[in-house]
Amino acid sequence: MKIGILETGLVPDDLRDTFKSYPSMFETMLGAIDPTLTFQTWTVVLGDFPESMDAADAWIITGSKHGVYENEPWMIRLQDLLRDMVTAKTPVFGVCFGHQILAAALGGKVVKSDKGWGIGVHEYVTSNQAPAWLGDAPQSFKLNAFHQDQVVELPEGAVVWASSEFCPYAALQYGETAASIQPHPEFQRPYEEALLKARYTLLPEDVHSKASSSLEGKIDSDLFAKWILNFLQRNQAIKAA
Repeated sequence: MKIGILETGLVPDDLRDTFKSYPSMFETMLGAIDPTLTFQTWTVVLGDFPESMDAADAWIITGSKHGVYENEPWMIRLQDLLRDMVTAKTPVFGVCFGHQILAAALGGKVVKSDKGWGIGVHEYVTSNQAPAWLGDAPQSFKLNAFHQDQVVELPEGAVVWASSEFCPYAALQYGETAASIQPHPEFQRPYEEALLKARYTLLPEDVHSKASSSLEGKIDSDLFAKWILNFLQRNQAIKAA
């Protein structure tokens, strides 16, 4: 299976030597489960787009420092591509900015939330509408988060399958083949910690302190990696049938 990664943001310059890129984080996370996977990245934030959605079997949209509402030309082009993928039932999964731009592409609304920063380990409750690809899902799961923007209006037909008090629309699904999550399953503690330190001057002291303390807790990235892969593989099989 070939997974195409749409890179919408770059790891900050001062962290890049150590942590490389967001696509590399997904490759490490998913490759640990299935070493037969192959990957290719298109850095759409710099205008590098796939010639066709058929260039990969399934797609992941990464996080980014940008806001969907900036309406940069590459974002508008990406939304067109995502609508085409959903129409063609090509499997696609969005994370953080990827979650937001997929919602925007399908008619939802994204804003810089008046709730402020959501950073550190957050807990999300799975709904009674949890999709089949989650399998025997626990009642809740924990992942690292790092965002201010949120989806505040749902696209028509969107199903909320996980939420928190801070982020009510934390996980969405559209039909069978498109889904997304607001937090970062690919962020492990070393990167979340390094990003917190790098952004220290931008964050309120109480937010930074609470987020730093939360990193002592266990996260469910390994479980979520299995969910993402299950989602992509199930839907690749449906598309190929």
